[in-house]
Amino acid sequence: MKKLITILCFLFCIVNSNAGDFDAYLARIGMVNVAEVDSTIRVCLKYATPNNLMGKAVYEGITGIWLHPDAAKKLLKAQELLKKEHPSYSLLVFDAARPMSVQRIMWNIVRGTDKTNYVSNPAKGGGLHNYGMAVDVTILNAQGKELPMGTSFDFLGEEAHITAEEVLVREGKITSQELSNRLLLRKVMRQAGFRTIMYEWWHFNACSREEARRNYPLID
Repeated sequence: MKKLITILCFLFCIVNSNAGDFDAYLARIGMVNVAEVDSTIRVCLKYATPNNLMGKAVYEGITGIWLHPDAAKKLLKAQELLKKEHPSYSLLVFDAARPMSVQRIMWNIVRGTDKTNYVSNPAKGGGLHNYGMAVDVTILNAQGKELPMGTSFDFLGEEAHITAEEVLVREGKITSQELSNRLLLRKVMRQAGFRTIMYEWWHFNACSREEARRNYPLID
């Protein structure tokens, strides 16, 4: 009996170790680790830390900026455009490809709270992160510090919206320099082929949700 328990425990550890090794899984299904292609793109995966709207780490075994090759190509282009305009600047990625298993964890944390508008419901197919076709990103300056954007990543409120930023400046909720920094970020990302969303200055989609569901595999 003791031997059987030992074997079962060993198998349990193997299964859980493999389940948590999302880097290997994402590589296996054809995602690209962008920072390995361009080491000047920096990484700070917020969901591997408690510093996010979940208030806890929900990533385990993801350490890279994984994207579908089509989205990865666009991010590399955005970095190139940024470097062309500001050679000492670099993109800093907060989040990229996200397996649906993690999406379900995130949804269960925010379900029934005022944060549900900020997390795609996995029962409805999830969001672009779950296809490796979205990226959360900001800009680092020559000293390796984030350019001020008016709010932190995952800030829940109008100050993070991009729809009426001139009003936010007039009301003193963000500064003109912070708006200028956002415009720079949007400029290089849009020129590289990304799309914005209304409520998060840091979030960019490489295609529409309909295109993702039609043309790209969901990351389980």
